[in-house]
Amino acid sequence: MIQMNIDAAAFDTWEIDENKLGLELRKIKELVSLGGATDMIEMAFNAESGVFTLNLGKIDRNIRPLDDSTMNVPTLPNLELPCTVKLSGADLAQALRAARQVGDLVNLSIDANTFTVHVQGSTDSVTVAFHKDELQSLECANPARSQYSLTYLVPMAKVFGPLETVEVGFGENYPLSMKFSFNDGAANVQYFLAPRVENDY
Repeated sequence: MIQMNIDAAAFDTWEIDENKLGLELRKIKELVSLGGATDMIEMAFNAESGVFTLNLGKIDRNIRPLDDSTMNVPTLPNLELPCTVKLSGADLAQALRAARQVGDLVNLSIDANTFTVHVQGSTDSVTVAFHKDELQSLECANPARSQYSLTYLVPMAKVFGPLETVEVGFGENYPLSMKFSFNDGAANVQYFLAPRVENDY
């Protein structure tokens, strides 16, 4: 689950009445992928026609929003995660990519002094350990360890890799939370990933 809040300050212009729209991200991604990093995209919604328009250069794509009544709006988990660590996006991205070379599931562990990323494959293993002094912050009253799927984490590394700070929160078999911001703090993201609960039998 991802929640992203974007302030109007992140946009070049912002002229819109309050609206609630359900859109297919796949369709938006298709158009955005046609542009370059510096290309401007204009988004507009016509309440009378019910059409959402994306403009990229000479391209206009009209999208019919989804019917709100058919959508299940996800509820953001209200979690008090027992352990949090802050580190650079580059450090976390490198650790996750190294872990992905060995396996699909990563074990994150933490205690009062160390945050560790570990994967044990059939023949190889990868361990990346960050001491408290190498981190921006580390808060953990009791040691914890939990396992997550790299299938979902590694693609996220492309997003937070260039960022100065990523806040990672988890606990023993808790969901993983990653918080980060970009565009000078105008956009804030919180990403949740369910744990892979390991059985003792």
